[in-house]
Amino acid sequence: MNNQKFYHYICWGVTAFLVIAASIAFCFVLLKFKAIKDAFSMLLDILAPVIYGAVLAYLLSPVFNRCVSKTEPVFTRWTKNEKQGMALAKALATVASLVVLAAVVVGLFSMLIPEVINSIQTAVNSLPENMRNLSVWVSHMLENNPEAEQIAISALDRLYVWARGVLEPNLDKILGIIGNVSLGVISVLIWLKNILIGLIVMIYMLNIKDQFVAMAKKITYGVFSVTWANRLIKEARYIHKVFGGFIIGKIVDSLIIGVLCFVCLSFMKMPYTLLVSVIVGVTNIIPFFGPFIGAIPSAFLILLVSPIQCLYFLIFILLLQQFDGNILGPKILGDSTGISSFWVLFSILLFGGLLGFAGMIIGVPAFAVIYRLVGDIINEQLKKKKLSVRTADYGDLDYVEVKDKSYKKL
Repeated sequence: MNNQKFYHYICWGVTAFLVIAASIAFCFVLLKFKAIKDAFSMLLDILAPVIYGAVLAYLLSPVFNRCVSKTEPVFTRWTKNEKQGMALAKALATVASLVVLAAVVVGLFSMLIPEVINSIQTAVNSLPENMRNLSVWVSHMLENNPEAEQIAISALDRLYVWARGVLEPNLDKILGIIGNVSLGVISVLIWLKNILIGLIVMIYMLNIKDQFVAMAKKITYGVFSVTWANRLIKEARYIHKVFGGFIIGKIVDSLIIGVLCFVCLSFMKMPYTLLVSVIVGVTNIIPFFGPFIGAIPSAFLILLVSPIQCLYFLIFILLLQQFDGNILGPKILGDSTGISSFWVLFSILLFGGLLGFAGMIIGVPAFAVIYRLVGDIINEQLKKKKLSVRTADYGDLDYVEVKDKSYKKL
């Protein structure tokens, strides 16, 4: 009896200590939040090559895996040695992954950089004429309302002065930077170092990712109980399914949208067709807000050339977004996240505010994983209490009877 009481006191003491320690740690984090954030940013800068390599390896792993699965049986039959056949298959898959990466980067830059240079030069050179045309169009539209016409013309004049003040002094600098990038002359050596090391890390990770997975499973079963290890591995598979399916599917979806936008805008004879299509395709990776983020600068460029074409462009983007959101997106992505539109919006705002552009991209799958984990924990607790796990059963619930766990409705 004394031993039980002693054990009881020990448990309470350890619990109290952990609560106090957690409270002190939480207060420390709040007081030193800026220092912790700076330290975390410095750590991310140090690990930038590893992060770049891990992201590239994750994105290219489908190419690598497909190439290995197709070539390994051929090389094994040819060498009559399973180990050598796998080594040759991985070597070929590594080369194929690098070729795919190089083709995407070179193709994108070779199309985009000349178009960006040409678009900036054209926009600056034609800015006075475009602003005059826009002013004439506004005056014609508001000719029956002199006061509104005067306000609009005054606003356009201020916009013109601001645009020239921003663009003209920095035009040579902007074109110089773009030209240097297009020629492969990158002045930021740290960034170049991170990219080169990241490529090396990517090659290593692609070839030893199976060993990493085996090592992670070994550590998991060594540290946790078998029940918890099985659960953690199951959740890891779910996280991979959500992130891999969403991100890769979103990239494919955005590529299709970019190509479709280019074809349609070319048919409509819109200005800056290639530049606008690239902007729309790239920003479409961001869920929900992406099409609007890409449409705003694109519409402004087209507005300077032709207000009517700008209106047509906005209507086209609206139709394109409806097609993507209701037909193309669900076909490619399916229900990969399992969360409602409200939580999609919430996750983009939350993670975008915390992590910026990267947070807007990974926010939806990250929140989907958190949502699933929290839901599983809640359901487990409800089952232990012998209560229903169906959300609909709690809609018009007044209270639950303590004795027999019966549901009393309002």
